[in-house]
Amino acid sequence: MVQVCVNGARGAGDGAAVPLSPGDMAESAAGAVAAGASDIHVHPKSPCGDDTLSPKALTPTLEAIRARVRVPVGVTTGAWAEPDPAARLERVRSWTVLPDHASVNWHEPGAEELAAALLDRGIGVEAGIWSGTEGAARFATSPLGPRVLRVLAEVMDTSPDTAERSAHALLADLGTAHSRPVLLHGMDGGAWPVLRLAGRLGLATRIGLEDTLLLPDGELAMSNSQLVAEGLVQYRYGRRTA
Repeated sequence: MVQVCVNGARGAGDGAAVPLSPGDMAESAAGAVAAGASDIHVHPKSPCGDDTLSPKALTPTLEAIRARVRVPVGVTTGAWAEPDPAARLERVRSWTVLPDHASVNWHEPGAEELAAALLDRGIGVEAGIWSGTEGAARFATSPLGPRVLRVLAEVMDTSPDTAERSAHALLADLGTAHSRPVLLHGMDGGAWPVLRLAGRLGLATRIGLEDTLLLPDGELAMSNSQLVAEGLVQYRYGRRTA
């Protein structure tokens, strides 16, 4: 599986290719699916372009994307979108249109309670385990571990020289990951080395403007569809070299 991460916490300052409105997110997601993505991860935005968990932003975003594609659509629940754990729970409970899944960063305060609330609503949980945090250790002892949809092994090392090494360390920390599927991905300079590693290991991965603005040759990516198309090439290369 190759998931497209449509926009992330990026904003207008990151370039015109980053989609911020529901319509632009839907257009970008549709192009990425046509290029080969089989799952979508998106960050709904406030009118100011900030990440938000408000149903006023989430509902039109999900509806616009689902009008264009028929693959699962997931959203973020990152603490930066709503720093107070109690308020974050209330946001999730106020959703009227539900995503297929939502990512929960296990190192953030209130992660267990948030994941439980999502599961209670029938929303799949992607357990976000960031390298360099206590996420893996906390997830290892979580009673919710066996119930998550998948584990996101998120390599935060942005160096192309060391990201692969950091990925191996993160996977070692995850161990059996409660026998849940693992999606491995990197960020910025580490995005492409980690994606190729995911190919060699036969793991799911993701690519998109959240994770990198650049193609492997350093050229600026013009769209999510371009990143997905190149991501599939790089992933298959990794599989051939396994």
